[in-house]
Amino acid sequence: MQRLAPADDAVRMDRHYKYQRFIYDSTRTHYLIGRKHLICQLAPRPGQAVLEIGCGTAWNLARTARSYPKAKLYGLDVSNAMLATARSSLKRKGLLERVTLGQGDATNFDASAVLGRNQFDRVFFSYALSMIPNWEMALDHACTFVAPGGELHIVDFGQCGGLPAGFKSALFAFLRHYDVTPRANMDAIVANVAAANGMTATVTRLHRGYTDYAVLKRT
Repeated sequence: MQRLAPADDAVRMDRHYKYQRFIYDSTRTHYLIGRKHLICQLAPRPGQAVLEIGCGTAWNLARTARSYPKAKLYGLDVSNAMLATARSSLKRKGLLERVTLGQGDATNFDASAVLGRNQFDRVFFSYALSMIPNWEMALDHACTFVAPGGELHIVDFGQCGGLPAGFKSALFAFLRHYDVTPRANMDAIVANVAAANGMTATVTRLHRGYTDYAVLKRT
């Protein structure tokens, strides 16, 4: 796939979510079923920094803020439209002061410039890599921001290996409508990226293969 310039990515995603962002959370609850598991597994200690790449409406960040009230939270998204919705949502929930938000492309953002720091104890992608055209590059770039002893968590759609073929076919057709592509080679790419960045990696299949869950750890 041809690499889009960062500005093109932002325009594409702003257009994609121009109206969807207003109903995004209410329409995604039933099939983004791995998000709560990820938030539970993050387990940052008090004072540690947590970054979500592709934070969208900040649904995950709001839950993370409530689950870990002493963590420092950051969110990045390429879409200014989604970030506007995120700020509105966090403000409505009384959490805007807890979260630092910034705009940038997942494949090349400068965390220091955009978020005010360049290392995080937890970094995560929640159903974002399946929407990023150059997702391997985004994953590799994210590793550079994981602090010593830190972790990078990924939750996304799996290949539904334990589910009926008809279900997988219908699901994947539905996801294509929203420009979502579950990554068939998640295991291999995660292992390669982890090795290249001096990290260890595990990939777990959840919900009969509906969900892929990966953790990359830096010692």
